[in-house]
Amino acid sequence: MPWDTLFSAANIYAAIAWVILILLPRWEWSMRALLVGGAGLLSLAYAFLIIGFWTGGIDIGPGNGEEGNFSSVAGVQALFAKDGGLVLGWVHYLAFDLFVGLWIAREADERGVSRFIQAPILLATFLAGPLGLTVWLIARETFAKEK
Repeated sequence: MPWDTLFSAANIYAAIAWVILILLPRWEWSMRALLVGGAGLLSLAYAFLIIGFWTGGIDIGPGNGEEGNFSSVAGVQALFAKDGGLVLGWVHYLAFDLFVGLWIAREADERGVSRFIQAPILLATFLAGPLGLTVWLIARETFAKEK
């Protein structure tokens, strides 16, 4: 599959999962489906890509001529300069951000936080993962259940 196609498919898939998470009812079965079928499948795609890269079975494509690796800024830059490396990194972000969004949504529901308050936090998590997580970690103390 061409890298552009995989990139687009992963984006669309993740966006659909986020729309479901933010806008639709959160039944237990739908949350499990989002965990396994959303974050789980994106993680599986990432695992396939990274293992293929590590074993030499997947060529991530031409880049800027430098050896790609995870041990230096130049090495990561070289990886992301390649189409496959960029897709690999992007699928990683999509999988983890969705997983974090699911965790936030479950915890917010348990604390009785309004979906209107959750929506911008989840949107921030979708668009800028650590920002949304930071907002939730600060806000969650406000919504701690009384014991």
